[in-house]
Amino acid sequence: MATPKDEIARNAAESTTALNPLMGGINRQELLGAVTMMLRSTMTNPVTTAKAASKIAKENTEILFGKSERKANPKDRRFKDPAWEHNPFYKRGMQAYLATQEHLNEWVADLKMTELEHARAKFVMGMITDALAPTNTLLGNPAATKRVVDSGGMSLLKGLKNAYTDITKHGGLPSQVDKRPFEVGKNLAISEGQVIWKNEMLELIQYAPKAEKVHRTPILIIPPQINKFYAMDLSPMTSMVQFLLAMELQPFVVSWRNPTKEHRDWGLADYIDSLIQASEVIRKVTKSKKINVSGACSGGITTASLASLFAAAGDDRINAITFMVCVLNPQKEDSELGQIVSDASLEIARKYSKRKGILKGDDLARMFAWMRPNDLIWNYVVNNYLMGEDPPPFDVLYWNNDTTNLPAQLHSDYLDLGLNQPFDHPGEFEVAGHMLDMSKVKADAFVVAGLTDHITPWKACYRTTQLLGSENIEFILSSSGHIQSLLNPPGNPKAKMFRNPNIAPTADEWAAGATEEVGSWWPVWGQWLKERSGAMKAAPKACGNEAFPPLYAAPGRYVFDE
Repeated sequence: MATPKDEIARNAAESTTALNPLMGGINRQELLGAVTMMLRSTMTNPVTTAKAASKIAKENTEILFGKSERKANPKDRRFKDPAWEHNPFYKRGMQAYLATQEHLNEWVADLKMTELEHARAKFVMGMITDALAPTNTLLGNPAATKRVVDSGGMSLLKGLKNAYTDITKHGGLPSQVDKRPFEVGKNLAISEGQVIWKNEMLELIQYAPKAEKVHRTPILIIPPQINKFYAMDLSPMTSMVQFLLAMELQPFVVSWRNPTKEHRDWGLADYIDSLIQASEVIRKVTKSKKINVSGACSGGITTASLASLFAAAGDDRINAITFMVCVLNPQKEDSELGQIVSDASLEIARKYSKRKGILKGDDLARMFAWMRPNDLIWNYVVNNYLMGEDPPPFDVLYWNNDTTNLPAQLHSDYLDLGLNQPFDHPGEFEVAGHMLDMSKVKADAFVVAGLTDHITPWKACYRTTQLLGSENIEFILSSSGHIQSLLNPPGNPKAKMFRNPNIAPTADEWAAGATEEVGSWWPVWGQWLKERSGAMKAAPKACGNEAFPPLYAAPGRYVFDE
């Protein structure tokens, strides 16, 4: 049976840090401006304000006298303790909070503002009301007060110790994961392999085959620059690398170096140049003219740009291409983030990272946490401080907290993608030294998205199918969220997916003709890859070759950069 700690770990894992081209455009001053706008509106819209205040007062009076029927949403994990239903004090506190939250949101919706101002005001109000939840206080949380009694006060001492540690060592945010049980190279990223080539930017890892024969065409996995590569080789049970080896394929994985200020000038063009060199090494080592490529999340943006560059040059080395939970052309309406970011705030973000040299991974993680405070902040305030518990040991969260930095130039390039939308305007914008045009990419494509993914929404992922010039495209919708859609090995009894062989013009039209299937999408993808990976040959007896001998064992050295 799942424990509360298991539950908060799973929910936090669905909010893993991911780079959206709009991500760097959250501006603190503009959000403070939204607060100012709301305060000013209390003066300029007195009728609207008075109406909201009247509703709050009226319902709170009903609550005080026990006449309210208001209940928490059954999905709201904060109010699962029986005391919220049966204890009059806690019940009234919950009802007062929920009523006030609802009427404040209605008040914001009724204010006369621009669309952008409304989106920001709604976002800020959400942050404020989430912070004011009674569950975030010791006296307002029945489970926490009971824990104090049951532990003889020891939970308070442990909570204070956890808070002190977070303030002094974690930048003030509550710790999401107990890191002690995990070690990269020991129980994470342990698949056997060798780094066979490296430059200043990346290490290229070749994994040792597990079968006597392998398919001739290798596959190159391109991870996001904002995360370390080992999500693809997290544990033996969830390792995509191990799965590909079992399918008699030849996986190669890029491990990006964690950049520092001296690498401020690394841009998308530089990353793609390194990938071109890596693809040459793979072709020489495997003696295959063709390669398959796969990119996840923002790594898919790099993968798409690489494929477009090859297509523009008439280079057909990419045989098949996979995009996982990846949005190439984010629109403002896709997410709350897009709705609160303006072109001006993107330019402010560009100047900030240029001045600093890098966008620190910790800063991105902190920014991301405040986008989903209940899952990534307040849950842990309750668990770590009020309950006096250690955060859960969870491998996905360990990986997510193993942050990397973003060079200023790459950040700027990603902001340009958000501003210019070159994927939506084929042949009109220069990206990484060529006029980007995905319609020239003719390789067979496999696109996977997550039904409950709020980071890269599935309908936004689906738009990739309309950008490619490929005649053969497979789109699969996994029933999971962002990270669970990726780490979805066979054998998960809850796994299911939706498929429709006909690629319709819109996501809704595709969904109307889709059918539900039980099971993981990995075997479907594995078979799809096998059909596009050439004939069988004897597996190599060692990694690398005479020209590219093994340098050192996987997971390499760049993965340990802090």
